[in-house]
Amino acid sequence: MYTLQLAHGTDGNRRWMMAALVLSTLALTQADHAKAQAEPNVRWGTYENLFSARSPWNSRPVSPVFGEYVIPKSSYSPSVAEGAWSTGVFLAGENDPPVTVSGLPGTAGVWDPDAEVRRQITIPRWPAGVIPASAADGHADIVDPAAGIVHSFYKLRQIDGNWVASQYAWTPLNGRGWGNPAHYFQGARAAAVPTSGGLIRKHEIDDGRSHYPHALTMSLTYNGLSANPTYIFPATSADKDAATTNTGAIPQGALVMLPPGFNLQSITTPALRKVAETLQIYGAYVTDRNTGTPFVIYVENGSGFNLHRGGWNNAAANDLERIRQGLRQVTGVGGWIDGNGEPYTPETNFNLLSMRGPWRLQSGMTSGTYETWRQAVVFPPTPVPSSVVNTSYRGMQPLSWALPVAGQSYQLTARTTGGGLLRFQLRDKTSNAIVYDSNNLADGETARFTWPAGNVGPVVTATSGVGVESTVAGDLRREGP
Repeated sequence: MYTLQLAHGTDGNRRWMMAALVLSTLALTQADHAKAQAEPNVRWGTYENLFSARSPWNSRPVSPVFGEYVIPKSSYSPSVAEGAWSTGVFLAGENDPPVTVSGLPGTAGVWDPDAEVRRQITIPRWPAGVIPASAADGHADIVDPAAGIVHSFYKLRQIDGNWVASQYAWTPLNGRGWGNPAHYFQGARAAAVPTSGGLIRKHEIDDGRSHYPHALTMSLTYNGLSANPTYIFPATSADKDAATTNTGAIPQGALVMLPPGFNLQSITTPALRKVAETLQIYGAYVTDRNTGTPFVIYVENGSGFNLHRGGWNNAAANDLERIRQGLRQVTGVGGWIDGNGEPYTPETNFNLLSMRGPWRLQSGMTSGTYETWRQAVVFPPTPVPSSVVNTSYRGMQPLSWALPVAGQSYQLTARTTGGGLLRFQLRDKTSNAIVYDSNNLADGETARFTWPAGNVGPVVTATSGVGVESTVAGDLRREGP
């Protein structure tokens, strides 16, 4: 049984995870896996079909186990809708011009949660016709196949012809569509995913299929969302005040589904029958919070999707209420099937080390800077080696499901170019003593060590090469399953 929490804080939890993954592999031999078929004619990692075949968005669970909690009623009827609180998805062409996005008036710039700085952001290809959602969140995602990136904006709008936004994040177009410990914030939703992830797309609504070919994205309101934990794998974040304002039981990152026993024939609205069948096959990931609606499933803006065309539709409202009563959180699965119909075990051992700053020049002439799209510290050509150090401990985001474990073995691999060097140290936060030191590592060199006990934090040093541009990054993962 492979559970979806994956929050490991003890050796016992690590051993449990190893056993769980073995059982997951065995479960893939079940007959229902053998019958699984790939979604037809799908090219993954494209504007039409976002992310890889093994993204959680494009995977479906086998033999899911369900909790008993029922999403409660709230002020309004459940909703499946485009509109002011949804998002548009815009395709950047290779010849589209660059656009610089500034921060909202009165701010120092656009907040970049990966780099953890405010700055102007120049998007190299900006398509014509970008229209942010009209409500306060101002969501818009831009897909750039040439760069292999999905750009995701929060509170994007134009003021006097200039683009401004509150926040910017990005995710690889052919990636998972979810954050990881090193690059933990990859989109504008509270769960740190792009708003396009799980979105019902315009081209999917009347495509002739009985279900959508991916998991859906869903928000709950305060009385449905959990205060502890506020998020679980694969989410990497939640609303800042979730621990003090949520009163429900479902964390962000949770997968909710309609169990096999749910009667799809009870859903009489054709547009909702397709949604319900998708919820029975793939489910929906909880990625955001709304105010007063038991659940909202989001549809791409400009799709024309409208359950209440011409006025309030009692039949659709009743169907949505049946879906609300039927939805359950998935607490474990027997395995997973990817978008190509192949059984697989999802990755859970991710890089823990980010190269975000702040960086301080320690020696030499030229400081390096962190570039989020390259996930590395970048130095311009310099005549002598220059070293920068980050003592803020922000090189490792303390994700609840990926915390380092004392006594566990880890491997650090340097990823550098141009002669760059990486050094990783662990400092005891109480005594300030250095309790581990990798010393300088060149590209491809590794260091293995056991995570020490106590309250320790990373001190990271990047050193440039000489005469050419150089980059420094690292990959830190636990050894073993």
